[in-house]
Order: sequence, then C-alpha cells, then structure tokens
Amino acid sequence: MTQTAQSAGDVEDPPPPVPIGVRVAELAARYGDAPAVVCEDVSRSWTELDRRTNRLARALLARGVVLGDLLTIGLPNSVEFVEACVACWKAGAVPQPVSAALPPLELQGIVELARPPLVIARAGMALDRPIVDVDELLSEVADDSPLPTVVSPAYKAPTSGGSTGRPKLIVSAQAGVVEPFGVAVWKHRPGGTLLMPGPLYHNGPFTSAMAGLLNGSTLVLMPRFDAEGVLRLVERHRATWLYLVPAMMSRIWRLPDEVRDGYDLSSLEVVWHLAAPCPPWLKQVWIDWVGAEVLMELYAGTEAQAGTIISGAEWLEHRGSVGKVAYGEMTILGPDGEQLPPGTVGEVYLRRAPGMGPSYRYIGAEARTRGDWESLGDVGWLDEDGYLYLADRRTDMILVGGSNVYPAEVEAALDEHPQVASSAVIGLPDEDLGQVVHAIVQPAPGRDAVDLDDLRRHLAERLVRYKQPRTFELVGEPLRDEAGKVRRSQLLADRLPAPQ
Repeated sequence: MTQTAQSAGDVEDPPPPVPIGVRVAELAARYGDAPAVVCEDVSRSWTELDRRTNRLARALLARGVVLGDLLTIGLPNSVEFVEACVACWKAGAVPQPVSAALPPLELQGIVELARPPLVIARAGMALDRPIVDVDELLSEVADDSPLPTVVSPAYKAPTSGGSTGRPKLIVSAQAGVVEPFGVAVWKHRPGGTLLMPGPLYHNGPFTSAMAGLLNGSTLVLMPRFDAEGVLRLVERHRATWLYLVPAMMSRIWRLPDEVRDGYDLSSLEVVWHLAAPCPPWLKQVWIDWVGAEVLMELYAGTEAQAGTIISGAEWLEHRGSVGKVAYGEMTILGPDGEQLPPGTVGEVYLRRAPGMGPSYRYIGAEARTRGDWESLGDVGWLDEDGYLYLADRRTDMILVGGSNVYPAEVEAALDEHPQVASSAVIGLPDEDLGQVVHAIVQPAPGRDAVDLDDLRRHLAERLVRYKQPRTFELVGEPLRDEAGKVRRSQLLADRLPAPQ
C-alpha cells in the first residue's frame, strides 16, 4: 500500500517564491519598529533586523564569502543566531547550524564536511579556520543600506548523527526563498507570536521558527527549555504558536497543578509536537488541556521527502497514528523489498511526489534506498484509511527470544509512571534469549530513586511479559537532548564491555 498526498497543503496557485532578503525588507517596511525577534531582555525590531543583517552580510562578503558557501553557525538560541542566518541568506550563503556546546572533535568533524570559509560563534572554540562573532562582524561595516538581491542555492544544511553517531550534513534542495507551502504546513499567520523553546540547531525548531518569522510572526526564543518558563512566556507575549517535543510536554504536564493551571494559555492557536514518539496518555492529557483542534503533530525527516500531519481531533479517531501523508509518498516494505498490506509492520519508505526533484543531498553519508524509495530507519504500518503508525527505529528494535520489542512502546509505559521523569530502553545481550530489555530511568524532579516494585506492577498492567524490562538503571541526568532526541546506540555502547 502506498499513501500519496492528495494535495500539496492548502495553497492554490501560489505566487512565485520570494528571496529571503527581499522578504525581510518587505516585513521591515510593513511592521517597522514592532518586535521581530525577542530573546530574554534582547529585542530587535523588523527595521533593526533588516539593517543589521545588511551590515552583517556585507561583512561576510568582505571576508570572502561567496555564493553557495556553507557557513557554520555555532551560536545558542539568541537574537544573534537569527541575525547570522538572515545575513547568510542575504550574502547568498547557506546557514549550517550546530550546537554551541559540541565537543571540539565532533565540531571539527562537521567543519571538515561543511568546509566553511569562517565559523560564526562565540569565542572559545578551537578550530582550524577563522571564528568570528556577530558583534565583531558588525564592527567591520557601517553601511546598512539594501544589498543587491541574491538567492542562496540552499535554504539550510543542518547536521544529523542519526543512529550511527557519525555526523552528516543534510543540504536542502530548497533555495533561500520563502515557500508558501511551508507556511501552509506550519499554520503560521502574519502578526502572530511564535514561541520557540527548542534548540535552533535542530531542523524542526529551525525550519518552523524561520517559516514563522518570514511570514511576519514575532519570534520569541528561549535560550534553553524551562517547563514553567514556557507557560510564563506564553502568557507574557500572548503567544499564538508553540513548538514542543514530547519530553517538554511531559515536564510541563508534571508541574504541580497549581503552577500549571496558574497561567493563561488562551492565546494559543496552534501547538505542534514532533521529533519523537508521543505516549498516548500524554497526547490525551494535552488534547484535554489545550484543545483537540489546537494540538498538531508532524512526522517527517530533515530530508523532507514526505511527511504526515495529524490534528488532535483526527488522533482521537485514530489513536496512536502520526497522520496521513500531507506531502510526498510513503509505503511500508518488508525485508525483501516487498510492499506490505495494511496493518502489517515493516520499514517505512518515503519519496517525493511524481515529477518533483530531490529535496536534499547528503554530505558525509549515503541514503538507504530501495529503488526510488528512501528510508529514515523507522518501522511502522499503514491502516486501511492510510494513517501511519510508528513502532520504532529499525536499528533500535530489540529481539527477545525471537519476539520484537520496540523501545518507544516500553518508554511510553515507563514515562507514564509519576515517579519517572524520562527513560530510555535498550537491548542487552543475553545467552538464553539473545537480548533482554534494559530500562535506564531518570527519577522525577525532587526524587533520588524510584519504587521499582511499584514501577514493575505499573508495567505489568501495560506490557506483555517479554516486553517488560529485565533490569533497571537509575541516572541523575536527562536522557534526551534539548530537541527530545535519545541516542540509544550510544547508551548501548556505553554499557557493553570494550572489544578485546
């Protein structure tokens, strides 16, 4: 069964895409001194954003940046991060965002792939090429007049380590223009206020935040996620649009009732969650809280071959689904490449819609393909109505005595327990069963331990015996990164004996 999008979003006869530099100037003319980007106590108006990025773009050009260069940006969530990206587009370069906290060797590996002429970051990074921050670039140029219009050949080039842990760059095939389709997918609107607690070096936060900004929404950034801080900023800025991942949703929901209920969230029109599986219980409580038509979910990869979307209202009719295909095509294939019927678990494969060119190219990796289909490594099935359900990643699946165990299912059951803040499940080698389920658990805030007997009873009510963890390990640090991702392959490697 192949599921194909019925239409490319809600856009009919869209106008030609607008170069990003032109759009920023248009928004500056329209909104002037109204805030464009806010982060903590720093704010830039639309006029300031346009003029400062003109200066920054000239500084980049003066330093030898040419059309199509990838520019590594190693800044935390900040107004300066956004300014650096806009300046890249105005100069015809490609923003290549990375975490500002990357270890030196990992950062060096990414820079060797990207080969940027310089790196935009704060002082302290040790690399084999020039490092410059936004203030230094601004000090080099005073001219803030408009530049000649250029279009970067690629909108972005984020990194992904995937399950292998080896970095790769995913260079977008979309040029540096504002695509109406992206706005239609994300449900942004001019004059809205977008709150982004996710790290902009990850694709979901980057793509959705920039789409909103370039459609005329004020972008409010959080330097780092804070559960109560999200609610506080929604109320303070009357946010209309919010991005979350399930780990954030869980931490917000576990706030004391009097804290969670003490903020006015009535301004929210759209709340998106993506990037990781959302446990059904958590999805349900958020639907009950913010409304079934407000809560939205997207499943896609940075590669953007295809994607699914589902509203909370649809999810109530198709519990556990991540939606129907909104763009591109998807199918489920078996181990020999055979197409599987509805309801049968297999590997999820994606491709662009007929007649459309590639949506990306890799630097440092090769796609996993079967013919013109590509896989991101996810396992799942389609139902008779074309709704997609995910089981887990192919590489993370645990085989217990010949039976498949998908870690996401076990983690969802673990995270439902009130004493658990987060969890990760891996398969440890076992001479008898091949593998056994091992649960790594972070206790809820304020707790040093978890009542394991109570946790086992909780799991026994939700999971068949072979899926229940054989062993438990308590840790004090979060198991998912700022974007809600967990690298199970690294957790497993850390718990296996070193090869002799």
